[in-house]
Amino acid sequence: MIAFYNSLIKNSAIILVSLLYGCSSVPKLEGHVEVPLVKLSLAYQKVAVTNQYDDPWEGFNRRMYYFNAKADEYILLPVVAGYKAITPDFVERAVSNFFRNLGEFTVFINALLQGKPSVGVETLGRFAVNTTLGLFGVFDVATKIGLDEQNEDFGQTLGVWDVTPGPYLILLILGPSSLRDDFGVGVDMLALQILIDELGVSGNEEILLTFLRSIDVRANLPFRYYASG
Repeated sequence: MIAFYNSLIKNSAIILVSLLYGCSSVPKLEGHVEVPLVKLSLAYQKVAVTNQYDDPWEGFNRRMYYFNAKADEYILLPVVAGYKAITPDFVERAVSNFFRNLGEFTVFINALLQGKPSVGVETLGRFAVNTTLGLFGVFDVATKIGLDEQNEDFGQTLGVWDVTPGPYLILLILGPSSLRDDFGVGVDMLALQILIDELGVSGNEEILLTFLRSIDVRANLPFRYYASG
């Protein structure tokens, strides 16, 4: 087991160094830029999401966007395509339901931190119903009985606490967001990891669970790089 963890740490370090090296090169982005088919009005440009954030790290963000686009094209999307090709639809739904049920934990905590007790109670009810009647979240029974899925994260919590979004920031693999929301993602991931540890999942099972969750998240995310022009 010690040898396995040493190997895992070593391989992770190699991958991290490789990713950082890839981000350090300056890409030629001009060939990838597409002219918008419809000219945007000035009114729309003022409310566009990307215009609501300062971008003092534009050079870094451009490099990271380019690297993420290539990683998405040549690694992540092919893995997702293979997963969807060999996995029956009902199994995909079951996997997604399972991970969404785990995510109810962070939604519940953030609802309380935001002073939304009714959302917290409904979320707790969803988790209880789906964990029991839904067989650990494999089936979404809660939605069918009127307990709607909520969407609260720590980035939103910081916003409720009057923390400003901060600069526009694109992170490795995670993609574009703001500094506040990226920090929020990190906190939510840490909270979810604590829950997984409390469930007694560790070692190879934890690695498999993390890998499967990553595939599920990307499979359900419609965002495509260079597709917003």
